[in-house]
Amino acid sequence: MAAALPAAAGDLRREQDYAEQIQRQLAVGRVVWLQSSNQPVLGLYTDAEKTDNRSAVIVLHDMGGHPDQRPVIRGLRAALPKHGWATLSLQMPLQEIGANLDDYLVLFDDAAARIDAAVAYLQQGGAKRIAVVGYGVGAAMALYRLSAKPDGIMAFAAISLPIGDNRLPQAQSLEQIKNIGLPFLDVYAEFDVAAVVDSAWQRRMAAKDNPVYRQIRMEGEGHAYQHDDNLLIKRVYAWLTLTANEK
Repeated sequence: MAAALPAAAGDLRREQDYAEQIQRQLAVGRVVWLQSSNQPVLGLYTDAEKTDNRSAVIVLHDMGGHPDQRPVIRGLRAALPKHGWATLSLQMPLQEIGANLDDYLVLFDDAAARIDAAVAYLQQGGAKRIAVVGYGVGAAMALYRLSAKPDGIMAFAAISLPIGDNRLPQAQSLEQIKNIGLPFLDVYAEFDVAAVVDSAWQRRMAAKDNPVYRQIRMEGEGHAYQHDDNLLIKRVYAWLTLTANEK
């Protein structure tokens, strides 16, 4: 992936603050540290129940978030193991508070490297089927990596994937969607943010040549999925299970 922006470290202090907070309060799973781009990256790993961890999901939070953020990320990483999927929820690179999607583009190559590290970690642990579930900007970061390098991933679920209007290569999400041949679940909320709702038709059209693309609108929900986050999680694990069974 050619870098169209200068390398940036992001807000490492925010990452450290989140890591300290999470380690004090963690109730589900365990902390693991991955090495990516010569820096340690926090991950929260949870074993699958009643299986051998051969199926695993990398979970990626939204802009400004962390790997145990409620309700979506905490819900996914805690619920998927009950349905046979180990989870590795990653700390993605952050910008300062108040940054927007365009501000995050400089961090997409760092994000791709973190996903690479997560895939390697899971494969070393015996995972044979690895999916990615990204939320918001986490979904955009995953899309960027998968469009250029689908290595190691068998399926991709994007929750509230935003489409911006920046001309930089990192922001060309519609073109990136055209490059995805993986099973691809595109979930968004009826009252999601404009960058998600207004581009739903464009995303469907960009994916029209992918026979294993599916789009779902969650009625009555907003971007935070606070009305019924359990329904969102059910949709994701049902799709993952169906996709895995078809492989």
